[in-house]
Amino acid sequence: MATKQHLWILLTFVSRILFAIAGQVNMLESVPDLESSMYLQMHGYPCVRLLNLSGEIGCANPSRDKVIAPVIRYKNADGPTHSSAILVDHWVRYNLMHSDWVLNDQEFAEKVTGVLVEPRVDGQTAAKGFSPVEKFPQVEFSPYQNTSYEWNPLGSGIMWNKYDFPVFLLSQDSAVIMQEIASKNEKRKKPYTMDVAEFDLVMQTTKSGTHDSESCLVERTCLPLGGYSVLSLFPPINASSSKLPLPIILVVASMDSASFFRDKSLGADSPLSGMISLLAAVDALSQVDDANTFKKQIIFLIVTGEAWGYLGSRRFLAELDMQTDIVNGIDINRIELVLEIGSVGKSISHGINSFFAHVTRDSPATNRSIDALKGALKSLGSDNIKISMASSSNPGIPPSSLMAFMKQNRPISGVVLEDFDTVFTNKFYHSNLDDLSNINSSVIAAAASLVSRALYILASDTELNTTALSSINVNSSLVEDLLGCLLTCEPGLSCELMKDYITPTSVCPNNYVGVLQGDPTSTPYPEYVSDVSRFVWNFLAEKTSLPSKNTNSSCSESCSNKDVVCIRAETPAKGTCVVSTTRYIPAYSTRLKFVSNQWILLPPNASDPLGIVDPVWTESFWNVIGFRTYTVQSATYDRLVLLAGIIVTVLAYLAIAVTRTVVAKALKHD
Repeated sequence: MATKQHLWILLTFVSRILFAIAGQVNMLESVPDLESSMYLQMHGYPCVRLLNLSGEIGCANPSRDKVIAPVIRYKNADGPTHSSAILVDHWVRYNLMHSDWVLNDQEFAEKVTGVLVEPRVDGQTAAKGFSPVEKFPQVEFSPYQNTSYEWNPLGSGIMWNKYDFPVFLLSQDSAVIMQEIASKNEKRKKPYTMDVAEFDLVMQTTKSGTHDSESCLVERTCLPLGGYSVLSLFPPINASSSKLPLPIILVVASMDSASFFRDKSLGADSPLSGMISLLAAVDALSQVDDANTFKKQIIFLIVTGEAWGYLGSRRFLAELDMQTDIVNGIDINRIELVLEIGSVGKSISHGINSFFAHVTRDSPATNRSIDALKGALKSLGSDNIKISMASSSNPGIPPSSLMAFMKQNRPISGVVLEDFDTVFTNKFYHSNLDDLSNINSSVIAAAASLVSRALYILASDTELNTTALSSINVNSSLVEDLLGCLLTCEPGLSCELMKDYITPTSVCPNNYVGVLQGDPTSTPYPEYVSDVSRFVWNFLAEKTSLPSKNTNSSCSESCSNKDVVCIRAETPAKGTCVVSTTRYIPAYSTRLKFVSNQWILLPPNASDPLGIVDPVWTESFWNVIGFRTYTVQSATYDRLVLLAGIIVTVLAYLAIAVTRTVVAKALKHD
């Protein structure tokens, strides 16, 4: 009876185990379900590996394999006592990445297997500020000799270092999880288990052993940095015109930025405030009725790749020198003035929007431009806006696209409008913290008002229509919309303004230049052009267009007339043909050429002085970038379990052997 009872209990126990297992199996219906129950995928913004002709910068796994390490919080200069992924505060990270321990102490560096950076908390500010680039950004392109001048006093230069470990800026949600994990790891007194981070930041250049731009381009393990700038003429010209008969006023702004973290390069003040100001100025100018009577031709040029060697402006000048079809009708010798709108988002002080005009040289053209800016200010009748000449103690113009024009073999008159005089007011230049909270929309609108009216004065020359000038007003709502679209995730690129012109491929904006894919051309595939470039092209094409009887025809890609372009072709509604001279201009290094589906590095050319100092930036290919966290048992614990298993096995074997012997003897006695 007792034997039956024992058997029944055993069967009940086994059945319950089987049912429990069956329940678990039902919950995990696939391998991905099992994987998601074991691993927690984190979200963040990586620092990636970039290359130039001299070597490498940025971050990557040190080898071909993934990196796995327990997560701990970085607390002091002594660093971790064993290989760890360290969690650091946003402000600590800059000191850490620039420290001698990371750069020169091999033992310390070997213990840091990864860095996880906590994001800035909303409302949190840094009293001092910081910038990961040089104190004189892109000093090698300076047109003057004083290269020790500090335009960017807070520059640390950490972005140009090479780090053989992964670094991620965490999202807010992932930061909370990693903080809990680090705290849990610290509280474990007997760490039989640890929560670890697994980093997948393996670069193709690391796998292939190509550690500079020249070798990686040959082996096709990287692509050159670049994208598409946008050129638009106001008013448009006849496509059959061989050359523009009028003097040219070239108005320039930049659309790309940079930061330590590739996908977190907003550049709100530097340079997006300038681009947004230019777009608002174009919108205001488009309302005038007498553009066809202008005595000078206005050309708007919004360039990309400027943060990585002034790629856009240098390529534009190279196309002008070669007189390619991309710049057909434009004669560089007829450029009378280059007016660049730089950082114009932070100039407010004591209620006054102060702007500074930095000039290339004293010339009739620059003098007229200053007079035009002052005339624009007078016409606005505002006591809240001030325009001043930059200090004569400055060594020259600040880092800007205008530097590329000054290095040409012909004198160029130029003006850069900035929100600073002697040093950057932007405390987060080329930092991921140069975001919407770093600028003021009213300042950008004020700059747009100055620029739009100054351009009208310059283009009208002596025949100024004061009534028309007074009617040029900037739409402040457009400025607010552009800020929301280009600098936030809500609404981000899915905003109504953006969707009115294009079908965006992402929601959160990122103004990193990216890489140039395929053959560079003035008619690229839309998928090879960034959302921002496509939006700018459509926006400028519409705003600089002229009314015509033939502009109402619908289109999906192109229009039959050479003087007509198809705007809004990506939108659900059909596109519209408008008369406009708006073009894409590829932006990439003048040292590169695309031949037979491969990028070729050209030798230095004395006729291209900036090409001689061009770093030729490229970005490594990769398969997957990301990191995840999960729990593992310590190696010591695993060894103890193995030892215990061996002991149990030996004891079980001995018990069986003894039992057999006893049973055998008992049977013999029977």
